[in-house]
Amino acid sequence: MIAAGGLEDTDPGRRNMWLLVQLRWIAVGGQLGTIGFVHFVMGVHLPLVPLFIAPLMLAGINLATYPLLDRRAAITNWELTVAMLADVAALAWQLHFTGGLANPFASLFLLQVVTGAMLLQPGSSWMIVGAASLALFAVAISPVPLDLPTGVNDPFRLYLAGSLICFALIAVLLVLLITRIARNLREGDAERAAIRQRAAEEDHIVRMGLLATGAAHELGTPLSSLSVILGDWQRMPRIAGDRDLAQDVADMQAEVARCKTIVSGILLSAGEARGIASEFTTVRRFLDAVVAEWRASRLTGMLDYADGFGPDMPIVADPALRQVLSNVIDNAAEVSPDWIGIAASRDRDDLVIEISDRGPGFAPEMLAGFGQPYRSSKGKPGGGLGLFLLVNVLRKLGGAASAENRPGGGALVRIRLPLDAIARPGEEQA
Repeated sequence: MIAAGGLEDTDPGRRNMWLLVQLRWIAVGGQLGTIGFVHFVMGVHLPLVPLFIAPLMLAGINLATYPLLDRRAAITNWELTVAMLADVAALAWQLHFTGGLANPFASLFLLQVVTGAMLLQPGSSWMIVGAASLALFAVAISPVPLDLPTGVNDPFRLYLAGSLICFALIAVLLVLLITRIARNLREGDAERAAIRQRAAEEDHIVRMGLLATGAAHELGTPLSSLSVILGDWQRMPRIAGDRDLAQDVADMQAEVARCKTIVSGILLSAGEARGIASEFTTVRRFLDAVVAEWRASRLTGMLDYADGFGPDMPIVADPALRQVLSNVIDNAAEVSPDWIGIAASRDRDDLVIEISDRGPGFAPEMLAGFGQPYRSSKGKPGGGLGLFLLVNVLRKLGGAASAENRPGGGALVRIRLPLDAIARPGEEQA
């Protein structure tokens, strides 16, 4: 939720202050309207100058609060208490000049007590109770009596009419207050649930990283041994003289090299994503390298690459980003070995990469839980971890990923990454 100043209202105190500001504007409008109606329509002579001081003071408090909301991400309980004490003082001031306790609107003190109990800490709530009680005693001492019109024979009827208006006003404000507080509580619960979910996912990533790192270390030695053995085989005259065997050995060496590259990528990604084996390059060279690698060694079908990024810019190529891109292309190649489409573009300050295929597309439950672990349409144990890693790596870099089914069949994964997250330090965006 975004409020004044464009800051996100994640702090409860900030939300409560914003709520007070809204209620105070309603109070200012209601006071001005009531004063005008009673003085000019009902003919009750009111001291306008003193009465206008209170709404002007409340409006000034609101205007002074906006810069505070602009600068501060959190509002303290003490600041909320001071703001509510000012509201109590303003009401007491107006009641003093409009009959004191004989004014039916004295019941508005009860609304301020209820608001304080809902928004403030217990100690501050009792402070508002004490301030409201003290204000009631103060307005009972030498109030300015109302100058009723000469034609009014029964002042009690005016009191009853004012009581009805006061009741309606309190009822409306309480509904608005409680509704807004309930919404804030629901939003707070949703935010806490999202934080817990994110913490669980990050814990899962840590455990997966530990498992992958251990497996990578264990696989490193046998892969090196296989590479040495294959090299020896390739030099054997019997194999070198047989074209088919020599080609098979060469293919095996290429696959072992690919496995070693994957293992190295896992070990790199197990550390801090940025700063380990990162490469200074450009957006276009980075994407061209990924596409060229797939065209050369991994893809048997056709790969269409559309470069619509525009002017190139220098970046720091993250090994983790390269790995998750490869995972997405790998997933597309499994379901659509004959064709894969990759499109790169720039949307303002974001790099957008779209990876398309002609496979069966995503199941509805896969789209609903996109990026969650163990959700896969391939029916494999541990399926869906590639997309899970993609979402979490992009989240760490400030980006996002989404998925949809193409109208003509197949799936599309859209990757959106802020350019300033991968920009080379000291470089300005074009």
